[in-house]
Amino acid sequence: MRTLAAAAERLPLHTPFRISRGVKDAADVVVATIEGGGHTGRGEGVPYPRYGETVAASLAAIETVRPAIEAGAGRHDLLSLLPPGAARNAVDCALWDWEARVAGTTVAALAGRTMPVAPIVSALTIGLDTPDAMAAAAAALAHAPLLKVKVDRSDPLAQVAAVRRAAPAARLIVDPNESWTIAEVEALQRPLADLAVSLLEQPLPAGDDAALAGLAPLVPICADESVHTAADLPALAGRYGLVNVKLDKAGGLTAALALADAARAAGFGIMVGCMICSSLSIAPALLIAADAAFADLDGPLWLADDRPGGVRDASGRLVPPDAGFWGGA
Repeated sequence: MRTLAAAAERLPLHTPFRISRGVKDAADVVVATIEGGGHTGRGEGVPYPRYGETVAASLAAIETVRPAIEAGAGRHDLLSLLPPGAARNAVDCALWDWEARVAGTTVAALAGRTMPVAPIVSALTIGLDTPDAMAAAAAALAHAPLLKVKVDRSDPLAQVAAVRRAAPAARLIVDPNESWTIAEVEALQRPLADLAVSLLEQPLPAGDDAALAGLAPLVPICADESVHTAADLPALAGRYGLVNVKLDKAGGLTAALALADAARAAGFGIMVGCMICSSLSIAPALLIAADAAFADLDGPLWLADDRPGGVRDASGRLVPPDAGFWGGA
């Protein structure tokens, strides 16, 4: 016999997080907990308004599957019981954690994957601000090997150039969060390449991807909002070179692993990302990060207080959580 419960948590940030869509000062998450046989499994999801999600709706969705989960439904059953999104992510990751603990093994072993044990390079984010403010933020992180630069349409080249001057050695990911037009994408290719930008993430609104067909980018372009699950991949061929795998978009580790595998088979590079979240969201994503081209998993680093035993930053490298934090033995 096992039980499923879910609760909402609001996790304050130490600094406001600004992107082209707005600013936030706290992470609102849902945590699913599965108990049974003397073991407890946990999973976290981050309902995202961009996708029409709310905390209340996510909790209600989890409640609809509680009878099935408590009756023994598993991770693959969950794929048809809930749509992709934060609710399914929380329950799916709780099931993985619980199953590993019951079996006395690890999620990595159950999945046939490798969980990083050494620190991995993960982007540290420079939030959207004035170029001067972004330069100051970049100067404080200039030691990091990889920075992610949030920009908008106001003056993106000045924003990126300010970061580059302050952090001359770092690799840069530029993320307009769907705020550009195709004319801006085309016009900024050479300047971004001249600034040694390594990756341009989702410059156009999701749904406008057709405009990228035929573009020979000087900076590789990664899909984020345009890709949620493996079913989205065929429409992205010839338009994007990489896809950003996020467990909250895919609806859990099960679907995220399937997306990553299908993307590689289709010739896409892999980036693994996250929402602003706690380490409970990041621990499962590390299985994707193990062999991704880019990792952007600094969500917990924005929190005023993360969960005990979670990830931590070491000069731009993400130290995995303590043993037993999530994922079994």
